[in-house]
Amino acid sequence: MNNNYSTLYKLNSKKKMMLHKILILSLGIYSLISCTSQKNIKTNDKAAERIELSEGQQKMLKGYPLQVKFNGILEESRCPKGVDCIWAGVAVAEIEISEKATKPVILSLATTDMQARGYQKETNVNGHTVALQNVSPYPTAKHGAKELKGNYKIVITVQKK
Repeated sequence: MNNNYSTLYKLNSKKKMMLHKILILSLGIYSLISCTSQKNIKTNDKAAERIELSEGQQKMLKGYPLQVKFNGILEESRCPKGVDCIWAGVAVAEIEISEKATKPVILSLATTDMQARGYQKETNVNGHTVALQNVSPYPTAKHGAKELKGNYKIVITVQKK
């Protein structure tokens, strides 16, 4: 009986080792497949193009057949530096996007997302995601929105969806 038990124990040990090897091999294959699919996702996505514009300036994008124009600031209610405010406020930029064969599209992009008030930081236009990244200069107690008019600069990103 001892011989049968030790033979059975050895057999179970061999099976356990085989199961461990299969499990490790399976995890290795799964990891390789995951890495490959993530690499494919990253290489298929075109990087976002970053554009800096002054008020009234327009630029043709390098990576996309789009022309972008910064028409100006529609709303400037950001709390000036050095002032205590009830809320942080928002700046809303008017941006014009045009392609060769389409009419220009006018966008209003804000420095904050607040759907209840109609503010959005990014939107989709003709298969491209356009996002407002920054509006400068920031108002101060000395230089409010009126003094900054005409001196604003924005940074946006454009990426193929």
